[in-house]
Amino acid sequence: MADITDTSLELFLDYARDAGNWSGTPLIGGNVGGSKEDRGNLTQLKRAGLITTFEWEGDKWVDFTDAGRALAAEHGVEL
Repeated sequence: MADITDTSLELFLDYARDAGNWSGTPLIGGNVGGSKEDRGNLTQLKRAGLITTFEWEGDKWVDFTDAGRALAAEHGVEL
């Protein structure tokens, strides 16, 4: 498993569970996250190779890497 904190894992799984509401790429701060405190966790998830983020029309979105999809699957979340 990736070397991330429990808080980062919880945020990751929240985004993974929400991904189906956003065609697989959840909006940061949509239904999940977006607080100043979450930024450090998102950075940790990126550095662990679990997600990337991108900006489109002024909004920021999460995209799951293959490693991220595998981690989600380990926790029963299909992406």
